[in-house]
Amino acid sequence: MNRHILNTGVQYFINENLKTDIVSVVLKGHGFPGVESKELVQQIEVKEKCREKLPTWFNTPGIYYPKRLNIEQTSSEITAQYKVGIVTGNSLLDLTGGLGVDSYFFSHKIARVVHCEIDPDLAEIAKHNFRVLGRTNIDTHVGDGLAHLFRSRPKPDWIFIDPSRRHNAKGKVFLLSDCLPNVPENLDLILGGAGHIMIKTSPLLDISAGLKELRSVKEVYILSVKNEVKELLWILRSGQQGEIAIKTTNLLPSGEEVFNFFMSDEKRAIPHYSAPLAYLYEPNSAILKSGAFKLIGARYGLHKLHEHSHLYTGDAPISFPGRRFKIERQLPFNKKAIQDLGIAKANITTRNFPLPVAEIKKRFKIRDGGPDYLFFTTDKNGKRIILKCSKA
Repeated sequence: MNRHILNTGVQYFINENLKTDIVSVVLKGHGFPGVESKELVQQIEVKEKCREKLPTWFNTPGIYYPKRLNIEQTSSEITAQYKVGIVTGNSLLDLTGGLGVDSYFFSHKIARVVHCEIDPDLAEIAKHNFRVLGRTNIDTHVGDGLAHLFRSRPKPDWIFIDPSRRHNAKGKVFLLSDCLPNVPENLDLILGGAGHIMIKTSPLLDISAGLKELRSVKEVYILSVKNEVKELLWILRSGQQGEIAIKTTNLLPSGEEVFNFFMSDEKRAIPHYSAPLAYLYEPNSAILKSGAFKLIGARYGLHKLHEHSHLYTGDAPISFPGRRFKIERQLPFNKKAIQDLGIAKANITTRNFPLPVAEIKKRFKIRDGGPDYLFFTTDKNGKRIILKCSKA
């Protein structure tokens, strides 16, 4: 961490050049003693990336920004704030603290937060930023979080782990056993170290694969932001037995879409199938990730179009955790039907359909956008169909 970066003149230069072409910043020079051009470029580029992802950091004077990779790997503010609603108690140990975004937000609810980071430079940056942000109840420790856990007395109420998904030999990985630290390999230590454990994993991790690697799982949270799955959160409790709760949330500017269930609920649900009716329903991304394909229709009294289409239909408009459309027309999938629609611009979605969206747009010369929505899917009889819809 180069503290010359924090000088008033350097900070002014960074803020004045957030929208400037980086090449021109390098070429025109700066003349700040002890500061290299590449360091300035890093601060400018990374701060700009924080404008939307970490607005508290972006809008606070005196923040020191780490490498771009550290920003890419950290939680966003909106997902960090969501996690705060899960934890309780007086103490929390963040085993893999990184830049400290999660630790920062946990510290607003938990009286004592311990932030562990194995990278000395990143730990120093996090400690500096905690001070600038006014958080006095976060202790920063440089070193291996598991080693610190082994020494910790008394035990914290919560342990939070966000394993690194970049493996020295395998590159970017998703299985927990390939991440660092290796949670499955150290699960006995972790479960014995606190009353509750929260593990953040890649949204690409298959839930069944995660359950095979872990035990004592109480809940699995699937968190989406604006219909894009961002995080899976695994809540463990030592000795936990019984059913696992799946909790899905889609965070939208208008509020939260929540759909919770037990895994046995999905197994017991009986789906009903129908030809397209008046309205079409598409579950949000968190529900689709959860695999509640039968239960979502059963709970809302809707019919599936096909076992594998994961689109639902009904006669009336209802409140639903996802998108709702009025079906204007149903057509068979062929070139003439698409030409007869006379649509040059539409929002295209495919579900249980052999062609990807890009191929459909290219083949039929349809551009993105406009008020029309085209769903290319398969009906209950196995026929390829097109549903022309409007938002409802």
